[in-house]
Amino acid sequence: MTNEKPRIGLFVTCLVDLFRPTVGFASVKLLEDAGCDVDVPMAQTCCGQPAFNSGDRADAAAIAENTIKAFEDYDYVVAPSGSCAGMLKKHYPELLKDSPMAERAEAFSAKVHELMSFLVDVLGVDTVDASHAGSVTYHDSCSGLRELKIREQPRKLLDSVKGLKLREMRDSDVCCGFGGTFCVKYPDISNKIVSEKSANIKASGAETLLAGDLGCLMNMAGKLQREGSDIKVRHVAEVLAGMDDKPAIGGGRN
Repeated sequence: MTNEKPRIGLFVTCLVDLFRPTVGFASVKLLEDAGCDVDVPMAQTCCGQPAFNSGDRADAAAIAENTIKAFEDYDYVVAPSGSCAGMLKKHYPELLKDSPMAERAEAFSAKVHELMSFLVDVLGVDTVDASHAGSVTYHDSCSGLRELKIREQPRKLLDSVKGLKLREMRDSDVCCGFGGTFCVKYPDISNKIVSEKSANIKASGAETLLAGDLGCLMNMAGKLQREGSDIKVRHVAEVLAGMDDKPAIGGGRN
């Protein structure tokens, strides 16, 4: 029997790195509090999802190979994003199935987890030492929900946060309209979708909106701000790690 801590390679994601580094710090805190040894490989880049979704399989495959090489020596690979985790776990083996990296891609895929799922389903975490004085509502991001079956895990952890009240919105599992390159290709459709999401967020009566994907959060935060709403927007990891004293998304420097 060994007492060694699981070695985690944290896949930070581009948006977290460039727009919301507090999500990365919150992820590290949650993982370390759960007994893990966390490292952030400097060689990591984008997961390749924009190229993959645009049909550029060659560049997506090259990115996949680089990512696997940077992370394959860790016990687990964890990402605070359902969409990026879904890309790493579900699509890398497909991209590299006919390459010399095929077996390594399958082994890598087996080690990849989204943050909430990893804490609850792999480590068995069911409580966190955090408090939040106020009400929140939760948006189930498409990739996390549909590719990785992430729904109850964040809610289970939020239920343990002292003072927090969860107010479920209508159609929490319906797309927010972001969809990565979708919102660029089809802005009118995207705006219609996020308008309906914004209405449901407001109708919940919650003071704060939470989700597990920064792209979705930035999209919804932008819409709420344009409509003059004072609803705060945060990544769920920030609340669970007790790091909700920083400006909300779009609310200033973090």
